[in-house]
Amino acid sequence: MSDQDYMQQAYNEALAAYEEDEIPVGAVVVCDGRVVASAHNQTERLGDVTAHAEMLAITAAADELGGKYLDECTLYVTLEPCIMCAGAIGWSQMKRVVYGASDEKRGYTRYAPSPLHPKTEVTTGVMKEECEELMKRFFKEKR
Repeated sequence: MSDQDYMQQAYNEALAAYEEDEIPVGAVVVCDGRVVASAHNQTERLGDVTAHAEMLAITAAADELGGKYLDECTLYVTLEPCIMCAGAIGWSQMKRVVYGASDEKRGYTRYAPSPLHPKTEVTTGVMKEECEELMKRFFKEKR
């Protein structure tokens, strides 16, 4: 499967968040060509500010794989991770991160030095337009 295919799965998670009136961010973790975890934002449902899609997906992947390091895995997420999530991605030693839309206000790339592991590869802009549109639609409906 391609980056586009896996991002579509993350996007489907974002749609689930949207339907649950959560900020529409979805994530999947892939290891050896297999999705080992998927999640979407659940901060409202769980009453937990740390229940971001990436955090939930990282925890589920570590549980599924039986270890805290995800150095052979790729995280696909519809929105650029925040600094909290980027820190968790760094600590998990994620091999690769692929994200759709940039987050101009809270994305981790606004901070230096990067909290990601130095060996982590980053790919941006996969399904960027779809991810941006879903986020814009969500916040437009909130206003």
